[in-house]
Amino acid sequence: DDEWLKARAKSMRHEPVLYERRLWRLLRDRRLAGMKFRRQMVIGRYIVDFICLRHRLIIEADGPSHEARAAHDAERDAWLAQQGFRVLRFSNAQIESRSWEVIASILASMGREPTQG
Repeated sequence: DDEWLKARAKSMRHEPVLYERRLWRLLRDRRLAGMKFRRQMVIGRYIVDFICLRHRLIIEADGPSHEARAAHDAERDAWLAQQGFRVLRFSNAQIESRSWEVIASILASMGREPTQG
């Protein structure tokens, strides 16, 4: 149901989990190479964590629950790829202690280099 998904996405935006909050700090306000990201957006029957529509790039923060949902995530990622999106997934551990790798991966997926500094 579209209305339920939209309401769920809105509630998720207002109450983000810890690692989504940390990732959002890196992505919001065009902080990363001027790219505009939105969060908790409905695409088809899915809610994606972060999306840059211009580059058709979806960023997912994967907590422990995703380990048990690998088949679901693979099906979801395949559907999103059919719609022309690329999906990058980062574990909580990567977001927590290796955020520079997260940033470098996002930039590399867009053919950009991290800036020094």
